[in-house]
Amino acid sequence: MDRMDSEGPGAADAARNDPLVQLSLDQLRRRTSMKWRAFPGDVLPLWVAEMDVPLAPAVAAALHEAVSLGDTGYPYGRAYAEALAAFARERWHWDGLRVEHTAIVPDVMMGVVELLRLVTEPGDAVVVCSPVYPPFYAFVSHDGREVVEAPLGPGLRIDPDALEEAFVRARGDGRRGAAFLMSNPHNPTGVVHTRAELAAVAELARRHRVRVVSDEIHAPLVLAGASFTPFLSVPGAENGLAVTSASKAWNLAGLKAAVAFAGPEAAADLRRLPEEVSHGPSHLGVIAHTAALRSGREWLDDLLTGLDANRRLLGQLVEQHLPGVGYRPPEATYLAWLDCTALGLHDDAADGPGVVSELAGPARMFLDRARVALSSGHVFGTGGAGCVRLNFATSPAVLREAVERMGRAIADR
Repeated sequence: MDRMDSEGPGAADAARNDPLVQLSLDQLRRRTSMKWRAFPGDVLPLWVAEMDVPLAPAVAAALHEAVSLGDTGYPYGRAYAEALAAFARERWHWDGLRVEHTAIVPDVMMGVVELLRLVTEPGDAVVVCSPVYPPFYAFVSHDGREVVEAPLGPGLRIDPDALEEAFVRARGDGRRGAAFLMSNPHNPTGVVHTRAELAAVAELARRHRVRVVSDEIHAPLVLAGASFTPFLSVPGAENGLAVTSASKAWNLAGLKAAVAFAGPEAAADLRRLPEEVSHGPSHLGVIAHTAALRSGREWLDDLLTGLDANRRLLGQLVEQHLPGVGYRPPEATYLAWLDCTALGLHDDAADGPGVVSELAGPARMFLDRARVALSSGHVFGTGGAGCVRLNFATSPAVLREAVERMGRAIADR
């Protein structure tokens, strides 16, 4: 047995509940998804947002039933949106998600593109708060919109002054349209925007006639000590749009389906979504996401407990093995933003924001010398150079081994 598969006498008890400790490293290495196949077999992959967990039993059962029935046709109905609305009422104490103001979309990023097309034109500007999820840059620019950055401020939180300045630049002379593409909670920092912060965003957007599209894919992954606020629940956000899915929280990236939803003033915009967009989601994806939201909540609670423990463990490991590396425990997600600028490594990659396959600086060093794959900070835009994003949705054993390898690489360089 690989030594990383053994965690001592308490492991058996934890494995009964924590999804993060239920698969061995040998089992994970048999996976054929991107996380486990993009790098050689000696690399520990802590980069792309896949979790090292089995399917939630409720999801697996729903998929098995669909396959046994040959239920593999086209998606239909509003069961997914209804499940999301019920989840929002229970978890976020929000009853404002109206099923009649929703639409099914292929996945969150394709939904983002389609929503931006509803409220902007080619040549318009889309504001993002950097450092931010790299596909924000790629998808927006590939669709003919200009990306305008509003760098995060102290504590890696939204800076209202920087955001307003970006809104002014985005609108130009006032004849150009603009939108704000927000990550809520924020990827890669794990910050959970407060209700006051979101209300300030809504007020600024109203004042400058900027439409807000909120990516809320990490909303179910808020950890102990924080609470999630849907953007559309705050005053002033009535003309906002949002999109989410069960993808990140239940590890369903390969089962494509997401829900876009609109505030009451944006419902007419959402009705202009082309009908063919609803053909993109997978029917099995819709079944899986619906089952997760309806019947996978206990599994999610067990996952959140494990992620909270890993968040604390990572802090201890960084302090012990990575001197000089900055770590601010995330409030949500399973993604940690590590500031490695004190190591003096240069992000010398030719490609810039959004090029997720390019490694530079500390990410390159940790891959080459520690055989640990992390996401390179420079692709997250301004503020990302010299940083790495680490995915801690794995077993404590793998996490411990990875950080120890990283520490040895720093000591030996």
